This record gives sequence, C-alpha cells and structure tokens, in this order.
Amino acid sequence: MAQFKAICPFNYARMYSDEAKDIREEGGFFQAVRAAMVKSTPNGGRSAADRELAIQQIVSRAVVSTEIVDIMKAAGIQTPDISILSDDFLAEVREMDRKNLALEALRKLINGEVRSQSKRNVVQARAFSDRLQDAIARYHANAITTVQVLEELINLAKDIRQARQRGEETGLSDEEIAFYDALAQNGSARDIMGEPKLRVIAHELVTSVKNTVTVDWMHRDAARARMRVLVKKILRKYGYPPDLQDAAVQTVLQQAEALSAEWAEA
Repeated sequence: MAQFKAICPFNYARMYSDEAKDIREEGGFFQAVRAAMVKSTPNGGRSAADRELAIQQIVSRAVVSTEIVDIMKAAGIQTPDISILSDDFLAEVREMDRKNLALEALRKLINGEVRSQSKRNVVQARAFSDRLQDAIARYHANAITTVQVLEELINLAKDIRQARQRGEETGLSDEEIAFYDALAQNGSARDIMGEPKLRVIAHELVTSVKNTVTVDWMHRDAARARMRVLVKKILRKYGYPPDLQDAAVQTVLQQAEALSAEWAEA
C-alpha cells in the first residue's frame, strides 16, 4: 500500500517502470473507489460520467448478466432482497459509513427500478424519475448534503415499493391502475370526476384498447387515428372534462404503447 500511495495519482500513459506496471490493476481499482466517493463540485471533482464509470468498475464483479446480485458487496454490506429494495436493505444503506458509495449504488438500483416500471406504468415511472433527477440535481448543486439526498432516495425507494401494492388496495389490476394514473394525472380532472368514476373509465379503457391493439399499431397513422377516436369516445361517454381530453388521450396512448407489445403477444 505504501508503494501505491507513493505513486498515486498516476497517469497510465506514463507508467514506464516495471514496479508501476505490477500494481496497475490494483491502482485502477483504488482510483475507481476514490472517484465514486468524490462529490462533484462546480470547481472540480468528477463528472457524472466519471462517477458512473467508477461505479460500474466497482460493482462489475457483482453483476451476472443483467441482474444485480449484490451491488453493495464492494462497500462491505451483505443483504438479501436488493431487487425489491427491502426495509432491511434500506436500513443497511442508511447506516453505511461510505455515504457517497451508498448513494451511487442506490441511485443505480432505483434508476433500474424506474426503467422497469416505465414498461408498465408510464405516468408513475415519470413521476419517480423526476423525483430521482431532482434530488440528484440538488445534491450536485450543493443544495443538500450526502446524508440528506441519501435519505430522500431511501424514501423514494419505499414509495416505489409501496406503489406495487396499489392493486391489492384498490381492487384494480396493474393495467387498470396504469390507465387510471393516465386519467388522473391532471388534478382538476381527478377532482371533477372523482376516483370511483375514473376507475370505471380505466377498466373500460383496458378492455377496449387491449382488444384493439396490434404489435405495430403505433407505427401506422391509420391505426393510431382509430385508437385516438376510441379513447375519446370512452372519455366523452363518461363526461371527462372536454378541455382536458386532448392531454388525457395523449397520455393514454403513451400508456397503450407501453403495454401493447405484451398484449399483442398474449
């Protein structure tokens, strides 16, 4: 380690000594750890791309195919249920000494959860993505500390997990919840229509749209036009506010696109 400290930081392009070459791999790993733990500042530090690269290097040994097996192993944390961001896992993250490393790893996990959710519920995924980006942006602007942003991400992870349980609580399927969210995205529409009626509309949208979609409908103008007419007809049938219909139709179509591939293969 004394040898490593004596030559670090170093430029790989100028490593001419045999001694330096012998510890090049070890040095690269320690540089990756250091990069991940350096907070980006306007006057220096690492860029977002550099931090991402460092984290990828650190966790590369813990990744099998596309599944994150134990992303926190490099930080000395042992936990099950990472894939569902369990309370035990989040509690361990909160208590970690290496807050910057915990932050980067948790951000990576949440981002993966949001990307996965975007294939099922575009409105909900967009809301979670905005919260994640906002928290990280305020952190990089030094508006909040590492501990504060870590706490925000932990709360966000809990909200993502809780969102998965909405079907059991509301009696709606995941598909119906996705269309409900598309209709209720505008607060005024939700207040005017009320939750029970929006649930009824969401149920009919799932039934009607699901029976209409084809694999490539979103790529054909005529098919998109028919889908738009179908959605508008259902909204008018239940008295959805006319001045809010265009925005609702657009969001419903985006949601239909997210689910249509799965539906067409069923």
